[in-house]
Amino acid sequence: MFPLLRRAHGFRTPSLCYISRLIDHYLPMKSETLTRSVHAQLIKLGLIRNTFLGNRCLELYFKSGSITDASSVFDDIPDKNTISWNVCLKGLLDSGNLDDALSVFGEMPERDVVTWNTMIRGLASYGFSDCAMKIFSDMQNRGVRVSEFTFSIVTTLAFCARHGKQIHGNMIRRGVSRSNLVVWNSLIDMYGKLGPVEYAFGVFRTMEDLDNISWNSLILCCSASGNEELGLNQFFLMMTMGYEPDEYTVSIILSICSDLQDLVKGKQVFALCIKMGFLSNTIVSGAAIDMFSKCNRLVDSVQLFEELENWDPALCNSIIASYSFHGFAEEALRVFVLALRQNIMPDGFTISSVLSSISLVMLDHGKQVHSLTIKLGIESDTTVATSLMEMYNKNGLVGSAIEIFAATDSRDLISWNTMIVGLARNSRATKCLGIFPHFLKQGLKPDQVTFTSMLLACCEAGFVSEGVRIFSSMEKYGIGINDEHYACLVDLLCRGCMISEAIDIAQNMPFEPSSRVWEIILTACLNLGDLFLAEAVAERMLESEPESLFPYQVLANIYETNWQWEELVRIRYAMEKSGLKLVLDSSKIGVKNKVYTFDAGQIQIHGSHETYAILTLLIWDSEYQNAQCFAEDEEKEHFFVE
Repeated sequence: MFPLLRRAHGFRTPSLCYISRLIDHYLPMKSETLTRSVHAQLIKLGLIRNTFLGNRCLELYFKSGSITDASSVFDDIPDKNTISWNVCLKGLLDSGNLDDALSVFGEMPERDVVTWNTMIRGLASYGFSDCAMKIFSDMQNRGVRVSEFTFSIVTTLAFCARHGKQIHGNMIRRGVSRSNLVVWNSLIDMYGKLGPVEYAFGVFRTMEDLDNISWNSLILCCSASGNEELGLNQFFLMMTMGYEPDEYTVSIILSICSDLQDLVKGKQVFALCIKMGFLSNTIVSGAAIDMFSKCNRLVDSVQLFEELENWDPALCNSIIASYSFHGFAEEALRVFVLALRQNIMPDGFTISSVLSSISLVMLDHGKQVHSLTIKLGIESDTTVATSLMEMYNKNGLVGSAIEIFAATDSRDLISWNTMIVGLARNSRATKCLGIFPHFLKQGLKPDQVTFTSMLLACCEAGFVSEGVRIFSSMEKYGIGINDEHYACLVDLLCRGCMISEAIDIAQNMPFEPSSRVWEIILTACLNLGDLFLAEAVAERMLESEPESLFPYQVLANIYETNWQWEELVRIRYAMEKSGLKLVLDSSKIGVKNKVYTFDAGQIQIHGSHETYAILTLLIWDSEYQNAQCFAEDEEKEHFFVE
């Protein structure tokens, strides 16, 4: 600890330079006690009324978090200069006192470029982009010369490509130096977020100097706009021109390889990471785990994870998400528990990854995770709440999902869609369609998922007229109709025994219908026993997808039902000739925290009549419990009609 100010220089008054260095020493400590000690000594020496030292003491108080004492020091400075006001303004903004900061900004007798920049940056950090842009306009209207730092802030506020181009033009008119890396790198980053990649390349080519951040921004711009291959090309060009990638560069490239599922290039980048010693960075190693997982090399993801010594939340999230993505729910839970034992606290992404893999046989584990979110105080987090709703909906516990939805304060589009999907898939068509007006009252705009869910609800309930009306209203909301929407409409018509109309829809779609559309029609033909129509649809389906197994299966079932053995043999011979094999279904059951899987036909080999008798009892018990849950859900669903 530094000695007292007077003792440091005997009985001589210490110099302003010495006191300033002392304050610089105390600033990183952020200690309120030390700050008050310095303040007391300044008062004792009669130096507190010095504007320079008053400003430094003010800065010290704001750094230590003592806003009340800082305000007192500010009031005691007799000759406040612009720096005094700027320090106070920045301190209030950084400490979360936006209202007080606005008052100080309005009372300032003089404002320099630092003042305006501080206010713009502060409003932007609070999410008030429109207000920040208004301050920027006022700054220009008052004749204040905009600095290059101002433009680096403003580029983060652009809300569309046109707005970004206006900011770019303003920078050129103001003569911003093309050697200023910070400003032009921020401009590349801006275009990357807004979409026009060609403008980002234009800025990049006209820059006088380049650094790693320039290349990283350009590569990220390509990736964000869906031009992953172009991003890889820029990476190789960067290496060719002698620029060494950093950890952030390789993490971007590994993510690009994940999106492209390009294992060859991913391995090359991974080898580069080993060569340059980047794997000690958990962001890089986490990106590598994701890359191997997305390229269907989960074994390599697990091996890399096990070789790493230091775990952190990001690394655990990567391996948990990898296990969940490949359906290994038990392993995901195991890593989750191990992370908790090492005091690695989960975040919203961790919880979401774990919950996404929870199936009905592991529902007790899901409820335990739910209890943990309550204990950690993150159950109201929108991402966590949505994941919990999805888990309960997926397992048929609609009432529990409704309770979570009702308790969530900030419901975004994803939350509403999750609830609408859950109601649709759990045969709550009336409730699903009934909450749509409540959804619109929140000022939210429906998207493709919203309409897919409502069409699905109509299919489940057989609401043909309502479903057609919803399908026709999509253009009113500016929603592009995709193959999934057409599949729902075709399914709706088929369930209403309107197969000819469904076939007309499929044949007149603005794009080539997917196999799912024809599968729905073919299934309807099977249910009606219309052999002639089924053969025609199956032939049409095989023309577009000759390797599809589904039409062979349907035709085999129809021929077997109608005792047409010769045709059945012909179909099976065609399947063998095409190298197609029947895909066996499987069932899962949880016993004592362990999940067991049974393939179709396995019970006939190992089971007996007693096995089927027990299964029958379990089915009856399950139906009884489902009936009780349905009754409870009906009581909870009043939330949507109040």
